[in-house]
Amino acid sequence: MSKNNHVSETPATALLKAHKVEFTEHPYEYLEHGGANHSAQVLGQDPFIVVKTLIMQDESAKPLVVLMHGNRKVSTKNLARQIGRKTVEPCKPEVANKHSGYLVGGTSPFATKREMPVYIEVTILSLPRIFINGGRRGYLVSLDPKVCVELLGAVPVQCALEEA
Repeated sequence: MSKNNHVSETPATALLKAHKVEFTEHPYEYLEHGGANHSAQVLGQDPFIVVKTLIMQDESAKPLVVLMHGNRKVSTKNLARQIGRKTVEPCKPEVANKHSGYLVGGTSPFATKREMPVYIEVTILSLPRIFINGGRRGYLVSLDPKVCVELLGAVPVQCALEEA
């Protein structure tokens, strides 16, 4: 585990450390609306291994977390069908911030303010390591994707769509 002086602890990294999860820290210059493709580019990584943390909601406005490859979109129809919901849609940024306790662009699936079910695109689990938000804009952590299942109870789903 590297400890960079300029990266302060977040609720996400505190949780990972408490569970003795091995991870590396990867700060980068945040770009508004740059998304996973930007962070992948500046860190010299394939956007396929940079995982987005998306806060979505079902037809009853119940929030849920979706972990998706940085260069894929979520098929909300496929997701809703697989998890037994009528519809799933992204939350508005201010609603997502309220549920997660993080700012959109810096949302980590770890140590969210509100406990929410977590769904992970199944192909992410076959990767040796992923880059995922560490709880702040411009800050990713790299770890074994199986941690998402072990620590978050993430349920594997198949809902990836190619980026348009």
